[in-house]
Amino acid sequence: MPDFQRSSVWDEDRIKSLIASVSRAFPVGALMSLDTGGPVNFKPRPVEGAPAEACTTSPQSLLLDGQQRMTSLYQVTLRGKVVETVTPKNKRVKRWFYIDIAKAIDPSVDREEAIVGVPEDRIERADFGRAVTRDLSTPEKEYAELMYPVSQVFDWDMWQDGFTDYWSGELHKEMREKFRTFKREVLENFKMYRVPVIALDRSTSKEAVCVVFEKVNTGGKPLDAFELVTAMYAAEGHELRKDWYGDKHIKGRHQRLADACRSASSDTGILAGVSNTDFLQAVSLFYTRGLRQIAEQNGKKGKELPAVSGNRQALLNLPLSAYKRYEAQVEHGFMQAAKFLHMLHIYRIFDLPYQSQIIPLAAILADIGDAWEHEANRAKLVQWYWNGVFGELYGSAVESRIARDFLEVPSWLMGGPEPSTVSETIFRNDRLKTMRMRLSAAYKGVNALLMKEGAEDFRSGQKFDHTVFFGENVDIHHIFPKDWCKTHGIKPAVFDSIINKTPLSYRTNRIIGGVAPSEYLRKLEKGNNSTPPISADKLDNYLRTHLIDPVLLRADAFEAFMEDRQKRLLHLIEQAMGKEAYSGTVPEEGEDNSAFEDGSETELVVLPTEQR
Repeated sequence: MPDFQRSSVWDEDRIKSLIASVSRAFPVGALMSLDTGGPVNFKPRPVEGAPAEACTTSPQSLLLDGQQRMTSLYQVTLRGKVVETVTPKNKRVKRWFYIDIAKAIDPSVDREEAIVGVPEDRIERADFGRAVTRDLSTPEKEYAELMYPVSQVFDWDMWQDGFTDYWSGELHKEMREKFRTFKREVLENFKMYRVPVIALDRSTSKEAVCVVFEKVNTGGKPLDAFELVTAMYAAEGHELRKDWYGDKHIKGRHQRLADACRSASSDTGILAGVSNTDFLQAVSLFYTRGLRQIAEQNGKKGKELPAVSGNRQALLNLPLSAYKRYEAQVEHGFMQAAKFLHMLHIYRIFDLPYQSQIIPLAAILADIGDAWEHEANRAKLVQWYWNGVFGELYGSAVESRIARDFLEVPSWLMGGPEPSTVSETIFRNDRLKTMRMRLSAAYKGVNALLMKEGAEDFRSGQKFDHTVFFGENVDIHHIFPKDWCKTHGIKPAVFDSIINKTPLSYRTNRIIGGVAPSEYLRKLEKGNNSTPPISADKLDNYLRTHLIDPVLLRADAFEAFMEDRQKRLLHLIEQAMGKEAYSGTVPEEGEDNSAFEDGSETELVVLPTEQR
């Protein structure tokens, strides 16, 4: 098998079903193989359980699909050792498999009922092990029970001789006839069984192999480019999987990234969601850009230039030499990305607007090095990041944008034109009304912006830096509580908007409860046994850091508050994106405007510079 094939254990019931199908000459599906010697050079490894010396010579072909079926059949029929499997309840067990001869030749019995799995010592017990219900620990006991070991379906002569001796004489003629029938109707099916094989010749491309395997591997974890690249690098002696996952002696890159900027009170850092293919994508950006630069130096132009890319095809064409050249630089870029995100007050994966945007961010930071720490460059990077978030550009089909940003942003930092992620972004004012779900990148972005701008907790007055964020269990909470809104007939589509939410500590939110703002503000001012009183002026200042008008909140003026805070939040987003609001209408397909039913509001749209 190719080395990317994962070790797997089929459960006991599936193995029994497979044995039953073969014993009746029923089809078990086609296999797929790949001839070796072509552009796809995978390191081979033996079928699970086969001796290591099975791969001492180069194989003629590799098994792409059918691993679990072939592994199970090999282990139960040819290996001659107990089979490690799992029960339907996922308990790991060791089993020998048998065919009940009497049941197998009885046409009224379902063949799967004739397939039996017994423990490693071949003794079945009941009553918590105190009673033996079946003992197959010797060949004589197998003969007596008419139980044929599947491990001998290809070599039955010796077993048959022992069976014949055991059931010798005229009185046992019927038993011997049963075995002859069994051999003819069951064992011969194993010997003569044929499986169709789809053979891919050596000219098959890497991408085709990847696509084919994804299509046929529907039962397990989908194969990704990392697995294929791992197998190709293994053929050159490099352990990519060890690079990423490490071992008991070495911490892998995945763990190093997950630990980056991790808080003592958090299990994982902001980079814990970075996948192995994300990392390969970033490396591929550098490699493919290098190919493009060489082509430019050779006078190539336009469509003659190779694309800068991190797509699957690019990953499959990423040579080991390029990986080794850029891996340390790219890892450093991801580490810097963690610092950058913390600077923006994005601390948890849960609050990360886009996982995919980390790839170009890390690649850009890896490319420019310490230059990102210069104030002017940092301001531009922040602007680019927020345009990606509030333009909601990294939600799907992001491969081309990742490559474009990797080319355009560093050039912009050196005085070139604005990247398209900045110049082409539009943010609609009414989008704030429809930001109600945590899945929204822009929703998470508003929360981070408020903390970045210095929002202070209503109760403690603390700013939400890294320590306070985790120590006080900060999250997004309603300003006008849900219970109060429901009591006053306000629809969830309105009060669940980000306009009515802000970052607060867990303890503060408990004090707020479900009462009117005017009431919980009085509770905060009065204090309690664990919280000192707060002056009205100081509390008003805390509210202003959240872009809340204290007068409107104290008056419980929900509609006026929503209108006022929407304008304030819009201004905050404009500052982050570096763009002004423009009055006009730009319809957005499929948008739900039911939150504000009169439909009379004028939309404010942030337009690209060239359209203003």
